[in-house]
Amino acid sequence: MVSKLQILNRIIAAGLVAVVRADSADSASRLADAILEGGCPAIEITFTVPGAHRVIEQLAARYSPEVLVLGAGTVLDPETARIAILSGASYIVAPSLNESTIRLCNRYQIASMPGAMTVKEVIEAMEAGADIVKLFPGEAFGPPLVKALRAPLPQAPLMPTGGVDLDNVVAWIKAGAVAVGVGGSLTRPAQAGDYAAVTRTARELIERIAAARATA
Repeated sequence: MVSKLQILNRIIAAGLVAVVRADSADSASRLADAILEGGCPAIEITFTVPGAHRVIEQLAARYSPEVLVLGAGTVLDPETARIAILSGASYIVAPSLNESTIRLCNRYQIASMPGAMTVKEVIEAMEAGADIVKLFPGEAFGPPLVKALRAPLPQAPLMPTGGVDLDNVVAWIKAGAVAVGVGGSLTRPAQAGDYAAVTRTARELIERIAAARATA
């Protein structure tokens, strides 16, 4: 069994969580394959995907934890979190804070990443036991928000999600984000069947994150 600490270390090392939203289970599965091929090991299957728990089960069966760091997103309650964990998710991502969900994750030693936006919400998430705090929606304020939040909260592990793309990912990392969540700007080409473009974008995001850290 891969420990929570190992999961968190791999996510932070990559600096990227690929957020998979899709209209079908097949598309979500193909997106995961394309993203992995691009060198991003951390993939979040959102529960807006039809049959999301089955997609998670299939990916967990197809890839070992050493290859795929598999998570579940848009998890609104502990019931959904438990389904995701039983299906094979090793971290739980939510758009907002639900303390019961975090307690459940801590009970089973599964990494939790609830959403927050304000200083108050970030503090509440950390006090509740969050491992990483998802800044959402990131596009509302942009990279300066990370720097602003880290002034009073330098200890906060922040992962902006929403509005992160190739043009601003370096700015997010240099502002102090421990990782970024990238969805639409990464997966959009798949809507036209261009999964190769998804692979290229994933690879470039990983490269830009590494370069930003090297020059920080």
